[in-house]
Amino acid sequence: MSSTGVNVLRWSALAVGVFYGFSHQRTITTTQRAAHEQHEYEQKQKLIDQAKAEFAKQKNPQPASQSDVITDVNSPKFDLEKYLLQVAKENP
Repeated sequence: MSSTGVNVLRWSALAVGVFYGFSHQRTITTTQRAAHEQHEYEQKQKLIDQAKAEFAKQKNPQPASQSDVITDVNSPKFDLEKYLLQVAKENP
């Protein structure tokens, strides 16, 4: 009688383990597929942004005098001294 109960317990544990393994593998596969699709989307978006930047650069070239001075005050590379020197050259 006890061997029947043990066998039922063993088979039940096996069934639960197989079900858990199957469901866990499905979640892992779904997560990896979503990450891969996100990576592909980011790569395509990066290429599109580069193409837009190159197109804008070809259609609207900046003069050489303004390209080396950053006029955006909020930019971390903004240099007040260079900006004031440029303004002084333009307005003598």
